[in-house]
Amino acid sequence: VGDKVMILARSGLWQEVVNVPANQTFLMPEGMSFEEAAALLVNYITAYMILFDFGNLRPNQSVLIHMAAGGVGTAAIQLCKTVENVTIFGTASASKHDSLKESGVAHPIDYRTMDYTEEVRKISPKGVDIVLDPLGGSDTSKAFNLLKPMGKLITYGVANLLTGQKRNLMAMAKTWWNQFSINALQLLHHNKAVCGYHLGYMDEEFELVGSVVAKLVNLYNQGKIKPKIDSVWPFDQVADAMRQMQEKKNVGKVILVPEAPKEESKKEEN
Repeated sequence: VGDKVMILARSGLWQEVVNVPANQTFLMPEGMSFEEAAALLVNYITAYMILFDFGNLRPNQSVLIHMAAGGVGTAAIQLCKTVENVTIFGTASASKHDSLKESGVAHPIDYRTMDYTEEVRKISPKGVDIVLDPLGGSDTSKAFNLLKPMGKLITYGVANLLTGQKRNLMAMAKTWWNQFSINALQLLHHNKAVCGYHLGYMDEEFELVGSVVAKLVNLYNQGKIKPKIDSVWPFDQVADAMRQMQEKKNVGKVILVPEAPKEESKKEEN
C-alpha cells in the first residue's frame, strides 16, 4: 500500500481507478514521473524483446525501424544506442527527421515521398540485419526482402489496417490479401528468420516479462533510456489526443491523465 507502481494490462486503463493482479505491477524507479511510467512498460518491453530476444542485436549491425517517431520506435532507437555501432534506419514524415537524427537515427526516410526500400539499398546494398515491422500487408514482404542473410524480421502489428477516422473495408481487405506468407522450406533457402510478437499474449509469462522490466529499470537508472513524452492530455480531451496520433503529429508517447496537469490549471485560473 502506498507504493508507486507501473502496471501491465491488456485493456481497460482509460479510467481513474483500475484493478490488476499484483504480479502485473512493477515498482517505479526513484525519480521517475507517473507520465514516464505510463510510457515505459508496453513500448520498452516490446522494443527490448524484439531487438534482443528475437533480434539478437549485436555491435556493428543495422536495424530498420518503421514509425520511428512513435512510442515503440523511440524506445527501439534508445535501446539500439545501448549497443556499439548500430546503424539505424527510421521511417517517419519529413517534419520529424531532425528529432530522429538528434535521437540517433543515422538515416531518416520520408516514407510518404520516397520508396524506403530503395533508400535503404542506396546506403546498404545488402540490406539490414533486423527489421521491426508494425505495418503488415505488403510492407512485411518488403521487409523480408530487405534482410541480409541471417537477418531477422519481427512483425508486431498491422498498422496498415488503420486508414483514417473510419473503418475502410476495402483497405483492410487489400492489406489482408497482401499479407506476407512463407513456408518453412522457403525459409531454408533464404537463411532468414521471421518472428511474431504480441505483448498482450504474454500475460501468463510473469518471470519472463519481469526479467525484462528489471533490465529496463536498470537501464533507466543508468540514464541510458528515458521515455519520450510527446504530450499529456486529460481524459476529457481524449478525442484530441487520438487525433494527435491519427494525424501522425506525435514524436514519442501520447499520455492520458485523469485531470489536466496542475500547471495548466493554474494558467487557466490566472
